[in-house]
Amino acid sequence: MDIVVPLFDQFEPLDAMGPYEVLAYMPGATVRFVTAKPGMVQDALGSLTMRVPTRYSEVERCDVLLIPGGNSRRVMMDDPGFLDWVRRIHAGTRFTTSVCTGALVVAAAGLLDGLSATTHWEAVAELESYGAVHTPERVVRNCRVITSAGVSSGIDMALHLSALLTDEVTAQAIQLCTEYDPQPPFDTGSVAKAPAEVLERAKTLG
Repeated sequence: MDIVVPLFDQFEPLDAMGPYEVLAYMPGATVRFVTAKPGMVQDALGSLTMRVPTRYSEVERCDVLLIPGGNSRRVMMDDPGFLDWVRRIHAGTRFTTSVCTGALVVAAAGLLDGLSATTHWEAVAELESYGAVHTPERVVRNCRVITSAGVSSGIDMALHLSALLTDEVTAQAIQLCTEYDPQPPFDTGSVAKAPAEVLERAKTLG
């Protein structure tokens, strides 16, 4: 089970690391990070640097393509060669997936035209400008394409994906191994629930 995650400078760390933590537990799974030019890649928050050894152009196929979000999406979306690669890889994947604003990359590649999809709440208008139909759900599946909403939703998406690739008992076991049992101190994790003052403060943090 070959899982490929493109990482570029300014990637959102949990977008990539949350699903990685889940998917790497699957029996027989290998998660590979790829980039445009092998070397160090910096996250969006500024304190996490990863060495990525593989060019995305070296990958000719994979079982799962998982595109994280963050400001790195701009680099991916502005690179016609990368978008062509996404389309080529998608043709042979079992699933093509995204987390947060990674959905914009999938949409820019033309893979969400007319399809329901989700992304971070601040990126809804941009997602729809590429022809996708936004659905305010945490995880949205259209056959082989799965999108997930903001940042932490990638963990939920990865558990759904684990069940599809293995079975529900294995996925539940992975959830138990990672002790993923969210009990947040506040009920403000979505735009529908957050008071106006919290929403306004959130807009200053990104």
